Amino acid sequence: MDGEIKEFVRYMAEVKQASQNTLISYERDLNQMAEYLRERGIADVSRVTKTALNSYILFLEKSGKASSTISRVMASMRAFFHYEIREGKLRKDPSEMLKTPKVEKKAPSILTVEQVEDLLAQPGDSTPKEMRDKAMLELLYATGLRVSELIGLTVEDINLPIGFVTCREGYRQRTVPFGKTAKQALKKYMEQARGALVKEKEVPYLFVNCSGGPMSRQGFWKIVKYYGGKAGIGTDITPHTLRHSLAVHLIGGGADLQAVQTMLGHADPATTQAYIGYARMQEPVRKSYREAHPRK
Repeated sequence: MDGEIKEFVRYMAEVKQASQNTLISYERDLNQMAEYLRERGIADVSRVTKTALNSYILFLEKSGKASSTISRVMASMRAFFHYEIREGKLRKDPSEMLKTPKVEKKAPSILTVEQVEDLLAQPGDSTPKEMRDKAMLELLYATGLRVSELIGLTVEDINLPIGFVTCREGYRQRTVPFGKTAKQALKKYMEQARGALVKEKEVPYLFVNCSGGPMSRQGFWKIVKYYGGKAGIGTDITPHTLRHSLAVHLIGGGADLQAVQTMLGHADPATTQAYIGYARMQEPVRKSYREAHPRK
């Protein structure tokens, strides 16, 4: 089954142009499924049955996996077996009648404009690290990039004179504008701080850690939490909190819905539309800012 999984992941990357995060999830979910089945004497994809898959789902539930995790695993299985049918390796889809567990959707954590202002005001400018942190937070809120997109940026992805950043996720890419505040923070970081952090190493990445290597997701999460604590923000914020907050602030400020969808890279318009309700609850945004983006 391992060979079929590798072929499926390659197909999703090359033909469907799935994002890197999606490919990682597919491969991890399917390899874990295959290991479970193999331990029970099912090594060939043609021998997989609905009963076997139901047994695996029950195993995940008893292991304490969240409903959202099980739903994602089932989506991976469905995509895989649908591919096997398409390739003629299976005549019947064993995942076709599987029942997806109900997932309670948690409302995203949204910061007010004032809270975002407090957060972005925390990094100083006396050390290379502070200048880097300032640039990362400003760019994140200016563009709404995903954390994987932010830490994956290279120096060549930034166009400072025009104020655009090109972000890539798998085979997809989009160009997103940013305002003068982020531009100033980036310029200062690139001119005064990055060289000190890189320490003459040849590193293509825009943002690096204190050792001069590429910034990790966990490393940036810690940065956000640290400054969130300094700003006195009681809620548990993550890099995605700024992405959610930007979407709400933009829509609340009157930005075009399709433009926000393009900017954030949402494949499904419904994802962007979901922010409308949160924007309506944040009337202070409309009163405080006349422009679509609150930080020009």
